[in-house]
Amino acid sequence: MSNLKDIRSKIFRSLWYFLKRPDPWVDLSLQGRKVVVVGSAPHSSMPVGFDRSYATISVNASQIVAKKWGVEKPDITLMTFNQIEGTNTNAKEVRRVLNGESTGKLYVLLWQHSKSRLKSGLGRFNYKYDELHIASRNPRIALVRAITGKVNLEVDRQAKFSNGVIGVMLALQSGAEAVVIAGINPASKGHIYNVENLDRGHSGPDLAALMDMRAKGLPVYTADPAVAEATGLPLWTGRN
Repeated sequence: MSNLKDIRSKIFRSLWYFLKRPDPWVDLSLQGRKVVVVGSAPHSSMPVGFDRSYATISVNASQIVAKKWGVEKPDITLMTFNQIEGTNTNAKEVRRVLNGESTGKLYVLLWQHSKSRLKSGLGRFNYKYDELHIASRNPRIALVRAITGKVNLEVDRQAKFSNGVIGVMLALQSGAEAVVIAGINPASKGHIYNVENLDRGHSGPDLAALMDMRAKGLPVYTADPAVAEATGLPLWTGRN
């Protein structure tokens, strides 16, 4: 039954995508800038030479990492829809950590309800933003296709990319000068903001995507030596 449901989802999403012919998701505020994408792996390093001239993209609750670097409010935050109303451990921990925090642009991915319901949900944990956007699936599929050359319909969980890697793709497609990842380690378990040691569900696709970016010579670097060793991405030196 589940397999039949997946087949139907693939057919529907494929038809919808190719009928809509969406443009890839971009954010032109990232154009020409050095961008740091901050993930929530338990270990991360501040990029060499980091200052406020860099744009910062945080994922879910990973802005607590950037806060230690002096970033009170990330330029952009990508948040999964489940973090707003979800009842699992990760969602509850994200809301706990983000209570009272703020961001510049907030993109909530795949939110399927009204914007007023989204605002109410964010208000319940007092999370503030300058701009609020709902990032729908089709522009995200187009973004992945633009960077990887493949159409990922996001039906199979094992084939999905993490939002950290999606943030890297967003920066690249938006014309960033360089993209430095910190706290994005496909081989790691757990999150910096809790002690649950939860499995990372996108390790395989993330690793493949990062290695593909390296093979293509895209300007993607890492601030974390362990990630440089695992992926082959060059270690950021501040200039590169």
